[in-house]
Amino acid sequence: MVEFKANVATPEGKTYTFPVWGNYANSLIGKKIGDEVDGLFVGLPGYKLVITGGSDNAGFPMRKDIAGGKRFKVLLSESTGFHPKKKGLRKKVSVRGNTISPETAQINLKIVARGPHPVENLLEEVKKRYEAERDKKEEKPKK
Repeated sequence: MVEFKANVATPEGKTYTFPVWGNYANSLIGKKIGDEVDGLFVGLPGYKLVITGGSDNAGFPMRKDIAGGKRFKVLLSESTGFHPKKKGLRKKVSVRGNTISPETAQINLKIVARGPHPVENLLEEVKKRYEAERDKKEEKPKK
């Protein structure tokens, strides 16, 4: 089963981390950077979010200008994925494409339209549900 961490940024500059698992995580697979998604997928009903980036399970960042969900080696000057110490330096680095895949570990989202409830309250509810479901999985049936 796929599981993500969703970092949701508010217009005020605060960032909240939500766990995304189950059917909601599966429905995000195939979405691209720049796509608008419903906040229901990350536990924010009524909110509208835009995907701004992410990284895979090995920490390689996603890039908007590379199509697909695979990892690629590209020659970069200063930009996402490479920050040189000298001016003009270029380097071949590994980055992930712009499509969310099962190898994606973390997704960055930005709030475009607010919902009826504050984010802080919804964050607490989502974390309680996640911990309860995780505890159910950890309980092993007795024979």
